[in-house]
Amino acid sequence: MDIEGQEYIIKPMNCLGHIMIYKTQLRSYRNLPLRYAELGTVYRYERSGVLHGLARVRGFTQDDAHIFCRPDQLEAEVTEVVQLARFMMNTFGFSEYELLLSTRPEKYAGTIQVWEDATEALRNVLEHLELNYEIDPGEGVFYGPKIDVKLKDALGRLWQGPTIQVDFNLPQRFDVNYIGEDGLEHQVVMVHRTVLGSMERFMACLIEHYAGVFPVWLSPVQVAIIPIADRHLSYANKVAGELRECDIRVQVDGRSERMNLKIREAQLEKIPYMFIVGDKEMDASQVSLRLRSGEDLGLLSVSQFMDRVKPIIVNKAQDKL
Repeated sequence: MDIEGQEYIIKPMNCLGHIMIYKTQLRSYRNLPLRYAELGTVYRYERSGVLHGLARVRGFTQDDAHIFCRPDQLEAEVTEVVQLARFMMNTFGFSEYELLLSTRPEKYAGTIQVWEDATEALRNVLEHLELNYEIDPGEGVFYGPKIDVKLKDALGRLWQGPTIQVDFNLPQRFDVNYIGEDGLEHQVVMVHRTVLGSMERFMACLIEHYAGVFPVWLSPVQVAIIPIADRHLSYANKVAGELRECDIRVQVDGRSERMNLKIREAQLEKIPYMFIVGDKEMDASQVSLRLRSGEDLGLLSVSQFMDRVKPIIVNKAQDKL
């Protein structure tokens, strides 16, 4: 591909690589379903006018997976993917979202009967899981119906979320088959799925959703340690070492700046917890805990802090101490 005078050989999708893996050997109906997943970087030549930060880029990495299954396995496989998507949305705090079932467009691959069977399978999954959804008529891709999830951020804006697509085209074009119980070749049903989608776009969505105020388990830096004076730096580094042994992401602000400035900058960086250490804290082998909201929780030891914060991190809960 020629892009602005430079020749590139780039991968636009992960599907064909997974098909090649599938076709390395003859598959039996007993081998199915087969599921291949990867964090694959792909490239799309978006026009420069539509590029937008992390949300719209020319090269992105997605959590791509492809499921090769028999027709009778389709509902069970899609059910598992939908449940995985719901787990993801709950984990990351997306309580509001829209579910769309996109049906056959005017131009399509495969037969009407195959389309109707696949669409009915997707509908059955959503009904069985008792999920509210809307029909998006004619908006399926040409190779099969799909389920789209639109994530709603804190401002009510919709973002592309998990996608589940049934594909009749690629298995036919590339002879992606299996040997059935009758000893004959049968075409597999192929399912494309992403849960996070583009990692770059999902990060943009998270940043917008939380306005940068991530839950403690998601925060790049979980604790900022602020020594009041240079003589407290050694103790601050000791405390940081104890936190790192407990897998806490921590930074020590050892600059020769005023304490209030350091606190203010840590708050602007939206770091969940701040440890203030001075003479009193050093003598007591404790720290003064301050939240990014400005609330002062007083003195406590590192072990006391860990007893309170570790369950929050493990359970991926909101950071309420």
